[in-house]
Amino acid sequence: MDEALITLGDGRVLEVATAGDPKQPTVLFHHGTPGSSRTLELFSPLFERGEFFFVTTSRAGYGRSSRDEGRSFASVVPDARSALDHVGRGEYVTLGWSGGGPHALACAALDTPRCRGAVVVAGVVPVDVDVDWTEGMGPENLEEFAAAREGGPAFEAAIEASASLFADATAENVVEMFAGLLGAPDRAVLSDDRFRAFVADSTAYGFLEEWRGFLDDDVALFAPWGFDPTTITVPVDVFFGDVDLMVPSSHGRWLSSHLPTASAHHHPEDGHFSIYRNHFDELTAALRAMTTP
Repeated sequence: MDEALITLGDGRVLEVATAGDPKQPTVLFHHGTPGSSRTLELFSPLFERGEFFFVTTSRAGYGRSSRDEGRSFASVVPDARSALDHVGRGEYVTLGWSGGGPHALACAALDTPRCRGAVVVAGVVPVDVDVDWTEGMGPENLEEFAAAREGGPAFEAAIEASASLFADATAENVVEMFAGLLGAPDRAVLSDDRFRAFVADSTAYGFLEEWRGFLDDDVALFAPWGFDPTTITVPVDVFFGDVDLMVPSSHGRWLSSHLPTASAHHHPEDGHFSIYRNHFDELTAALRAMTTP
């Protein structure tokens, strides 16, 4: 990957990373919560095949990017435009995994016609829709999101404590860190040493300079998104599995049934990590379909 730091109009610094063939269509990737630009390594097989040109950022407050306190999911759109402008890219499709899902949807809703479509992998839905938002989540998420709803100093202290653990993630301890959030399919893919090391590195790098990007992502979950996902007019492909203890399948079902342009990719046997690992070719085909004139 090529990495750069750019200065935005409001004075913040944004970390931008790119990889792939510049002659190919652009994919803008949004990492999960927590995460960083290093998560882009997930798609290294596509870099090597030269199918796409990927652009990503460390979201505000992660990696080397400055914090944007009070940001909503819609706030990512001007940052995304700045990143794309910096590397000279025009039209794009966007891809969001987990906590990156709402950010990808924000681009699909608010940045057309430049954004031609979105692929959402294990992404969450707004908290005010007709879904029991936390049902089916593992215990760590239940505790974290209960604290997020309450807010205040206790919540901030809990996130800071969690961040200090994630900052020390390694291939040896990362499975233990996620613990109750991992079903059998995810534990299976994390048994791969290289993949486990990648997850640890991309997570730890998110806390290189501070921890408040993680806090701000959680706050955004329980605040207005800044757009209505049901008004999206470009194609949206939604990938989700039934053994996901981080983002339960009810979220994917809601997105698939309430976004008028959505196509569902439902894999009952998969979890949060395995949905990507086990269906990489299907995900690639979805991106290819959106980038084909």
